[in-house]
Amino acid sequence: MNTYSNTPWDALEIGMEASARRLCRAEDFLVYASSSGNHNPVHLPKEDHDGDGQPDEPIAPSMWVASLISAVLGNQLPGPGTLYRGQNLRFLGRAHAGDELTVTIRLAEKKPERLAVFATTVTKADGTPVVEGEATVVAPETKLSFAADDLPGLTVQRHVHFDRLLELAEPLPALPTAVVCPDDPKSLGGALLAAEHTLITPILVGDEAKIRATGKDIGVDLAPFEIINVVGDAASAACAIQLVNEGRAGAVMKGHLHTDDLLRAIVKSDGGLRTRRRLSHVFCMDVPGLDHLLMITDAAINIAPELHEKVDIIQNAIDLGRALGVEAPKVAVLSAVETVNPKLPSTIEAAALAKMADRGQIRGGIVDGPLAMDNAVDEDAARTKGIRSLVAGHADILMAPNLESANMIAKQLTFLAHAEAGGLVLGAKCPVILSSRADDDKARLASCAVAALYHQWQMDQ
Repeated sequence: MNTYSNTPWDALEIGMEASARRLCRAEDFLVYASSSGNHNPVHLPKEDHDGDGQPDEPIAPSMWVASLISAVLGNQLPGPGTLYRGQNLRFLGRAHAGDELTVTIRLAEKKPERLAVFATTVTKADGTPVVEGEATVVAPETKLSFAADDLPGLTVQRHVHFDRLLELAEPLPALPTAVVCPDDPKSLGGALLAAEHTLITPILVGDEAKIRATGKDIGVDLAPFEIINVVGDAASAACAIQLVNEGRAGAVMKGHLHTDDLLRAIVKSDGGLRTRRRLSHVFCMDVPGLDHLLMITDAAINIAPELHEKVDIIQNAIDLGRALGVEAPKVAVLSAVETVNPKLPSTIEAAALAKMADRGQIRGGIVDGPLAMDNAVDEDAARTKGIRSLVAGHADILMAPNLESANMIAKQLTFLAHAEAGGLVLGAKCPVILSSRADDDKARLASCAVAALYHQWQMDQ
């Protein structure tokens, strides 16, 4: 809790100083753009300012920099109760995201009617001046303290973790991908967008007439792309699987067909893509405000997996986490409580899975359970419950008891916490990109980036 106290008018003396440091963050510039209405692209991250086709480093809005002066006046000297009368500003330089700024104020003059004049400066860490000027304020008359313990926090809806995945994946060779039935605008557009970002090389498998009609509707030229004319969802899925088995494709991407039709072709014992590993689905979620990518499994394939199936499900998710750069993914096996209760079978299975990981039956990650949702992702909640664990409060992967609970967690994060979700099916001979009709472009790109990174990781093993 931050507590601020002021210096009343009678206690102010010429030469008094106060200062504060502030790290410039791109999130600050986005909040300023939203609150002020100033959407000048030179201040926004990921924007091209000079027209060269590349995003440029955002410049700190000058008035945002100047507002840091008011923070020192209002919080420190004179402090709470201070009111502005005037501010002169001279902008001498520019600040950028990542710069640490130092704001310094010095009382230069006291005038009638409790008017205090301060010399104000803002400098970079090396002393380079950014702003200088004079502030005239009405100083508080009486002593006042203020506890800033009830101010709401702000979460900027940026998806920086997906941005990182795209940056990691784009230098890789484009992954040849059989796109099954891309005959609606979202599935075709998503595949072509991923191709534009050099994430995949799409092979369009399905009814050629429908695919070309869709391309015409969305105004894209399909001439650069291979189209394999196959009529019918089942036949198209089978053709895509054959492309993988022949080595022509390294991934499969779901288009405008039912998930069951695609999975039915994948799990065929003769000519499918089955391995010894159980197929499972992983949501990779970029949750605003969370400092790492969060994975949730299994929300799409295994309805009520048994213990031995959960071993494969966890191993699939750990492998994906490692492919995405997490050295030893932390897996929280979820239940309603964090203690073993014979009346809750999920707690017994969670404890068994944690012990199996200890004995090397699950490899490459750290597994703990049972854990409730709160103490799996929140360190304070885990500490309050007295849980000592490398996983509690820091989970990279949430292993839900069943499909229903996993799906609800993922949908709640998407529609209530504004998370982006990319989906991938693992355990087959190749990654399967399982996009939803509700996915936007960012989610579809992220799914392709995850597939490309996972495929490369498999090749490197």
